[in-house]
Amino acid sequence: MKAKLLAEENRKWWTLVAVSFGLFMIMLDNTVVNVALPDMQRSLGLKISELEWVVTGYALTFGAFMLTGGKLADLFGRRLIFVVGLVVFTGSSLACGLAGDASVLIAARVVQGLGAAMMNPATLSIITVTFPPRERGTAIGIWAGVSALALAIGPLVGGIITERISWSWIFFINVPVGILAIVAAFAFIDESRDTSKEQRPDAPGLVTSALGLFALSYALIEANSFGWTSGRIIGAFVIAVVALASFILLERHQRLPMLDLSLFREVTFSGANAVMLFVGLAMFGVFFYVSLYIQQVLRYSPTEAGASFLPWTVLIIILAPRAGKLSDRIGARTLVASGMVVLTGSLVYFSQLGGNATFWGLLPGMLLGGVGMGVAMAPVTAAAMGSVRPDKAGVGSAVLNSMRQVGGSLGIAIMGAIVAASASGVAAGSAGGNATDPTPFLNGFHHALETAAAIAFVGAIVAALTLGKGAPQHRGEGAPVFAEA
Repeated sequence: MKAKLLAEENRKWWTLVAVSFGLFMIMLDNTVVNVALPDMQRSLGLKISELEWVVTGYALTFGAFMLTGGKLADLFGRRLIFVVGLVVFTGSSLACGLAGDASVLIAARVVQGLGAAMMNPATLSIITVTFPPRERGTAIGIWAGVSALALAIGPLVGGIITERISWSWIFFINVPVGILAIVAAFAFIDESRDTSKEQRPDAPGLVTSALGLFALSYALIEANSFGWTSGRIIGAFVIAVVALASFILLERHQRLPMLDLSLFREVTFSGANAVMLFVGLAMFGVFFYVSLYIQQVLRYSPTEAGASFLPWTVLIIILAPRAGKLSDRIGARTLVASGMVVLTGSLVYFSQLGGNATFWGLLPGMLLGGVGMGVAMAPVTAAAMGSVRPDKAGVGSAVLNSMRQVGGSLGIAIMGAIVAASASGVAAGSAGGNATDPTPFLNGFHHALETAAAIAFVGAIVAALTLGKGAPQHRGEGAPVFAEA
């Protein structure tokens, strides 16, 4: 009996290792591309809007289809959907590396986002149903640490590979990792699904949400090319509003909706998702444009640019698991609100940098950003997942991660629109910075960072007002919730 209990105890940690393989790969591809963007631009002759689509195309499909991924995981089995997503992601990574023009690369990135959308909610829901409530915060802290590690080392890995080999290899390395992750999934992950009631995919919800998010991103990214008052852009905004409004109405009246709006009756869940949305809005565009700033204004090499993010990386790796564990005892409110305030300080600091900054000038902003994200991300994730029933873990985690990815794709578009509008004297093809006169780009860069800082501060206020300050309570059908103040 004792040996059996020990084996079960060990197996759940091996399960965490198995899902971490896939998680690391999909999160790495959120940021590994950023440092390689200038080389992609030169190699394929990309415009700045096409560079944005390389990043946004992945983030957008990742976010838009994640709710469906979570639903499919609950319906057909979390391990099954995780493995299918791995196959799609690995194959599209190969296509990205082989791409010879902008259209193929962007299309492959879109498919890559689809694979990630199937995998990501399954990783968190597998953890939620595998670990008991008393250990869930610790496991989620490790999950968040792996996610943060992948996001943070992405620039360094991308820089080294781009400079030493080729930008194509930032995608080729996913192939052996993906194969290993598939083997680990079958070896260590037990199948689980939602058996509480009848389930089925929500096609109308998927179509309206994806259409609305794509139209909104298209309008924001292409507005400076076609003009904000052009019929094309106004039409895209109208389609976005109509499609997203239709999505909400459909989800309210569907018998089995893709997005269970009743989840948002829990204040902690709503607040945690709002904070995650603000994190995506603030940070994805910042990573995109800080990478361009460091290389095209400060003239760093890809490896130097990636290495400059290392202080941010190290602090997230150190702090995220500890913050997740601490949230098991004291709750999420103080940790998340404090982390978002520190993150705001980081963005304000970056907004003051000029065209001659050194590594030591970048360092304080990197340190503040690492502390802020390291302290905030695991507790906000634990708060959200602790407020849903385990049998709804797939959809709950999909909503949370979708908020971050949708916020990220819109954040890149919004920051790009601000940079382009403020740097009106710079041609669209060189909006990433001008080697002879970076002033127009810096003007837009500063305005974009000030906007991001305001968004992060709003996230701190939302966290302080909505997240329970007490340790998690567990009541009713084993459903963990966070105590309200």
